[in-house]
Amino acid sequence: MILNYEVMHELDFTSEEINSCLMRGGLLTLELEFSKHCNFKCIYCYANAGKALDNELTLPEIKAVIDQAQELGAKRIILLGGGEPLMYEGLRPVVEYIYAKGLQQSIFTNGTFLTKALAEFLFNHQVLIVIKNNSNIPEVQDMLAGVKGAYKKIRQGLEHLLEAGYPNGASQLGIQSILCRQNIKEISGMWIWAREKGIVPYFEIITTQGRAKGHSELQISVNEIMDLFEELKRIDETRFGRKWSPHPTIASYTCKRHLYSCLVNSQGYIQPCTGIDMPVGNIRQERLKDILEKSPVVQKLRNIYSNIQGRCKACKFAFDCYGCRGNAYQMTGDYLAPDPACWLNKIRG
Repeated sequence: MILNYEVMHELDFTSEEINSCLMRGGLLTLELEFSKHCNFKCIYCYANAGKALDNELTLPEIKAVIDQAQELGAKRIILLGGGEPLMYEGLRPVVEYIYAKGLQQSIFTNGTFLTKALAEFLFNHQVLIVIKNNSNIPEVQDMLAGVKGAYKKIRQGLEHLLEAGYPNGASQLGIQSILCRQNIKEISGMWIWAREKGIVPYFEIITTQGRAKGHSELQISVNEIMDLFEELKRIDETRFGRKWSPHPTIASYTCKRHLYSCLVNSQGYIQPCTGIDMPVGNIRQERLKDILEKSPVVQKLRNIYSNIQGRCKACKFAFDCYGCRGNAYQMTGDYLAPDPACWLNKIRG
């Protein structure tokens, strides 16, 4: 199926790149976890991160899967950590390895282990950094992180990145925020601040998995999400000359990862994404290429626009947005079901 849409976000790929990837059955990105070890206890964490798991990937295994991803055409490696990636002792060798291979790379981090030297190292290796910043109110940020003093440490890490030269050229900077009851009134201001600084805002709906299942107080209604996305759209159009169509699950961004990506978790299991925590193989047993080709789950998601069920198939954004497959899987048990968290599905059809 040939897809056609414009790049609307700094983390997107073009329709031509995605179509080529689909035709060859390859990858454009690989999401990679190092370890579940983390210094935060975020109450919304999808991975229940905290302690390292048994038998996590070794540095040679991590390098090998990066090689396999590049063989499949991957252009970017996304280092999620699983827990906190900057705690991984092999971080610098991995960054240097990816850089030497001519691949783009991104790190999603809480930023608390950033030093001046590490920020400069990441800047010089053209690493796109997305720092987790859910609130500019210290008490709210600390509560969401599950750790006292989190706000102060995150801000210190962010300052180190700005001092190192972020954002500039290939060394982009983003902030990641989950949308919840505790920060919803701050989001518009945080969005404006990010845009004015040249920082990519990566603001997303919570996936109801991991620790979030035990924290219903985080949830906001689909109508509130709709109103917020409409407000962010208005801000972008009137203040920054950016136009996009509001739909879940990430503001100004259409998630296309199931067409061109997969996740390798810290124990080597392949998942379609963080939200669909359904292992389809393990790189210690088979090569990445073979796992992706053989997996019915992956293949159905590669053809998601034909396989998606219910109202999503007839939505006005069909063949562009497909909702959050992670939300669908976590809330219904069916990764092809309509996204229950999507206001378009609920009130617009």
